[in-house]
This record gives sequence, C-alpha cells and structure tokens, in this order.
Amino acid sequence: MEVLRPKVQRNLFSRKSKEDSAPGWKLFGRIPPKDSGPRDSTQITSDYYAKQRANQIAAAQANGQASDVMSTTALILENRPEGLPSKSPEELEKHRQEYESMVEGARRKEQKDMKMKKRKLQQQRRNEDKIVAAATMWNIEILPHWETMKQAKKVRDLWWLGLPTNVRGKVWQMAIGNELNITQDLYEICRSRAEDRIRLIQDSKDAPGSPESVPEPPSSKEASVKVIKLDVSRTFPQLCIFQKGGPYHDLMHNLLGAYACYRPDVGYVQGMSFIAAILLLNMDVADAFVCFANLLNRPCQVTFFRMDEQMMGAYYKTFEDFFLENMPQLYNHFVSVNVTPNLYLMEWIFLLFSKSLPLDVACRVWDVYCRDGEEFLFQASLAILKLYEKILLKMDFIHVAQFLTKLPENLCADELFRNVETVHMNIDKRKFAAVLALNKDTKADNSL
Repeated sequence: MEVLRPKVQRNLFSRKSKEDSAPGWKLFGRIPPKDSGPRDSTQITSDYYAKQRANQIAAAQANGQASDVMSTTALILENRPEGLPSKSPEELEKHRQEYESMVEGARRKEQKDMKMKKRKLQQQRRNEDKIVAAATMWNIEILPHWETMKQAKKVRDLWWLGLPTNVRGKVWQMAIGNELNITQDLYEICRSRAEDRIRLIQDSKDAPGSPESVPEPPSSKEASVKVIKLDVSRTFPQLCIFQKGGPYHDLMHNLLGAYACYRPDVGYVQGMSFIAAILLLNMDVADAFVCFANLLNRPCQVTFFRMDEQMMGAYYKTFEDFFLENMPQLYNHFVSVNVTPNLYLMEWIFLLFSKSLPLDVACRVWDVYCRDGEEFLFQASLAILKLYEKILLKMDFIHVAQFLTKLPENLCADELFRNVETVHMNIDKRKFAAVLALNKDTKADNSL
C-alpha cells in the first residue's frame, strides 16, 4: 500500500495543464478556436433542419407531449452517417415531402380519433338522458299504477330495453311478488334461528367428547348453514364486497342462513349465493329475502334445486325440441359430439345465469325473466347458442363443454338480445308451456 500511494496521488493531482498549448481565450484562460472548415449549401440546410427538429423535440418533451411522429417518422430527414455519400438536394426534397405527408396523415388520424371520441361521448350522453327519462316514467307513471300498467305494450317495450338501476330492485319486487306472504318479522325469526344453529354447531365441535353434528330430523337440512361460509367467499370475488370484511358479507350470511331455516326441506344448496348476491345489489336484505324465497319457490327452480330428475328431464327435452327447431345444424353437431344439455344448461337455469353471464348482462336477463317467467330462461339459453353458433360448429366435445361452462367475459347484452329476438318459441303452433306440459306427461308415463 505504501508503494502504491504516491502513484495514486500523482494520477489524481498531477495533471498537466494544456492551457498554453493553443491560442484562444475564455474566462481565466485560453481555449483553442473551433474548427470551421468549408461546408456546402446542402450540409448547411441539413444542419438547419436537424437543429430545428431538435428544438421541437426538446420543447415537446419539456411539456410532457413528446410526439411519436417527431421521434420516429422524422428519422427520414436525417442525413446519412459519416462515411456514406450525402443526400442529394432532390433526395432531401423527396424525404421532406414524405415526412410532411406522414405528419399530415398523423394529424388526420388524430382528428378522426377526436371526432370518434366526441361521437361516443354524445352517444353516452344520449343514453344517459334516455335512462333518466325511463327512470322518471317508471317512478311517476308505471310503479304508482302497477296493476293496471304492467301489461301495457309501451311498458313491456320499455321493460325489454332494460330497467334503470335506480328502479330495478323495486320493479323486480313487484314483478316477482310475494305469494308466500313472507313478512320482515318472519325473516328476523329465521335469521335468528340460523345464528343459533351456527352457534350450536360450533359449540358441539368445540366441546370435548361431543358429536361432530347436532342430531336433526332426516328431512331437515338446516345444518347446511355451515357450508354457507365457504360458498360466500367464492361469490363474485372480483367485487370484493361479499368476502369477509366486505360490506355485504354479513348480509349475505343472514339471508342465506335465514332461507336454510325457512326451508329446511331444501336447506342451502351450493350456488344459491350468486342469486342472493344479485338481489342484495339491488335491494335491502329483508326485501331480498322475500324475492329470494319466492323465486326459488317457482316450479322450474324447485325442480333444479331439489334435483328432481324426472322433471329436469322434461325441461331438458323441451329445450332440445326448441333447439332443433331454431338451430338444426348446431343441434345435430352437438348430437354427433355427444354434448347434452345437462352439461351446460343446468347451471344456466339453476342459478338464473347469475354465475354464467357478466353481471350487467345477467341483470338484463333478470329484467325480462321477471316479466316473462321461466320461458325466457330457455329463450336466452338458445340465444347464447345462436350468438356463438359459428364458433361452436368448429369445436369438439371438450372445447364445447369448456366454452359453454365459461362464457366469454366480453359478451354484450345488446348482441345477446338481438339474438333473443330471432329465437322462435313455438313449434307447430304450440307455445313453450304446451310443449313443456307434453314432455312432463311423457316423462310421467314412462316412469310408471
């Protein structure tokens, strides 16, 4: 180290001054003058344009608006690297014109994009105005006179277009009705019983030497409340509102637990949480409980939640009849690759599309389902197949099953409803209800 120290010091502090090596002046010293050799007019023009572009780029970057056109297309104006022949004046002029053409094209594209953005904004405002007008009509003209207005053509036409979000919950409640005569007091009783039931199950697990489950009648499924916790955490996880700590977590538990105690013969069935979630997003928990219980009391839902194979077979056969009537080519393709309705239709009908479709599209389907009943569930199912018919015709069994059990997330409500309008729900002048009744009778006769 002692040997190296003097050498390091000499390298750092013993530089030779070059101030006396050339003429020229600067503050406190002299510098050599710049070498300014002779240049032709082409070089001067090229340097001028290069300097001008550099200034423009620097100004754009200073404002945070660096232009892609300046940073890429402007390269055409650059002179060739040193060692290559310089551009001729004609070539410089050609490149300048090409550059200006590219800049003009970029400017026109920007103007076109701005016009498109303006049109979209105007369309959005028109849609918002329509929604406000529709909401006003629902609140002032329709809902106060529900019984006399609900079957009017203009009301049904307005209904088809989708319900405004601020009246959707109220319209659903009135359309679903309350045939079961459920009251808020009954909901509170069932909710309290569910809490007691969960506490009893938990205490029985914690107590040493106690049985794992509480004895109950064979027909009762109240103990199914213990699986609600697992299912709720998987309900619309992207929203982060039904999971633990979310604002709807306890409300969801209360509603589902109350239903399991209200209908111990059904209990809680996996997937019910998705139906409950859509209701809770549109109304308070007590009203959601009333709608939930009445929805699940409809014949189609009772059939699927109870897994009544005979009646499910009648619904599947009815669906296949209309499938063949509307899309014979796709129907025959499904038969050839052994794709049966139970592979995809069960979840669609079972959960009212609440899990299968994007949330906004599912709500649109619910709007018309509340208006038209179970027939629309099958009409919407056929419309989904019709929407993707060309794609499905090219798929084998595995890919069809995968596609239909996980529909595209970009599925558009307007496209779906355009296809719904093309689905015919009559066969030889027989409507859906008549075809379903015939298939139910056939299934009943075959079971004897």
